[in-house]
Amino acid sequence: MRFNTALIHGKYSAEEKTGATNIPIYQSSSFEYRTAEELESVFKGNKPGFVYTRVNNPTVQAFEQRLAYLEGGIGAVACSSGMAAVTLAVMNILKSGEEIISGSGIFGGTYSLFKDLENFGVATHYVNDNQISSFAAGLNEKTRLIYVETIGNPKLDVPDIEGLAALAHQHGIPLVVDNTATTPYIIKPIELGADIVIHSTSKYINGSGNSISGIIIDSGKFKWDYGRFTSLQDYKKFGSFAYLAKLRNGLFRDFGACLSPFNAFLNSIGLETLGVRMERLCQNALLLAQELQKNSQVLKVNYPGLQEHEHYSLAVRQFGGKSGAILTIRVGTKENAFKVINNLKYAANLANIGDVRTLVIHPASTIYATNSLEDRENMGVYEDLIRISVGLEDIEDLIEDFEQALNMIT
Repeated sequence: MRFNTALIHGKYSAEEKTGATNIPIYQSSSFEYRTAEELESVFKGNKPGFVYTRVNNPTVQAFEQRLAYLEGGIGAVACSSGMAAVTLAVMNILKSGEEIISGSGIFGGTYSLFKDLENFGVATHYVNDNQISSFAAGLNEKTRLIYVETIGNPKLDVPDIEGLAALAHQHGIPLVVDNTATTPYIIKPIELGADIVIHSTSKYINGSGNSISGIIIDSGKFKWDYGRFTSLQDYKKFGSFAYLAKLRNGLFRDFGACLSPFNAFLNSIGLETLGVRMERLCQNALLLAQELQKNSQVLKVNYPGLQEHEHYSLAVRQFGGKSGAILTIRVGTKENAFKVINNLKYAANLANIGDVRTLVIHPASTIYATNSLEDRENMGVYEDLIRISVGLEDIEDLIEDFEQALNMIT
């Protein structure tokens, strides 16, 4: 089954009872059982079933199964937001005194989370150059996972996922990959050796900016050392499902960061057009980047699909010629950046990516405003930088719009 067919037919078919082709919205907080014995059996895990939507729900489960299938995982847990997914994915295996090693080009919200985890005794070490040797140099006996994004947001750096997976497994730790910026249409990290895949499904999976959500997908392939990952010991009996079993019955259940059935429904609808949207978005992003390179007001265009990008060769190898739909430009000063943003007619100025419409933001004064100058620069954020999430508009209109806005710089 090829990708676009899988989006529609993979792990989903019309509802047997009614023939409905869209998953019904089971907008119920809990589920009734006829006998106390039956409910007891479900609670104990001896019988499958739905108990409480904070733990599982038929609409949400249908969405989880579709994403797990697309990414090649054995199962998934959908969460209330992308940040909830990142938090639960790493905390599911971390304990106080243990450490993360991460690429530096990660999303500002994730960077902030890792900073907050210091209060719980979890330290994070960052690698600025994305070299395998630099990750290797940062590993120690306390390291419990390597964390990267397929394309850093907004640094737009590209890690070698296959190389990092080999390094992680050599040291007995999992590789956790945020695939939000690329989606399984461009890359399936599990096929390259990643162990846990995360999405902020609020972005390209949903596609229309109408719901907040996230998801955690487990490859089921990592061989957990229960002496080292002691928090998983009680779930050893679940075998390859140990990580998911602990997540579902532990942090996910207890933190209450569940996805609503209605948002799961909206994501399922958006998911079905992911392939055609990503094809057009990537095409538009490359064409816009190439045109912006020609504009004298633009000091630098950063996009992995440009031959000048430092990770171009790796991007071509990993992404098959498609480099996502995010690019950044530098225009000299913060004032110039504001002037460009304020004069754009089609691009919406807001804090999101992955919409059908083009979005822009000045990261340094918004998402990264509380970070130090050094931290911002390590994450690829500068005072004159504009992040562009390219949409589905006609490329001619986008090019003309950016040209007229850039011409406002005097």
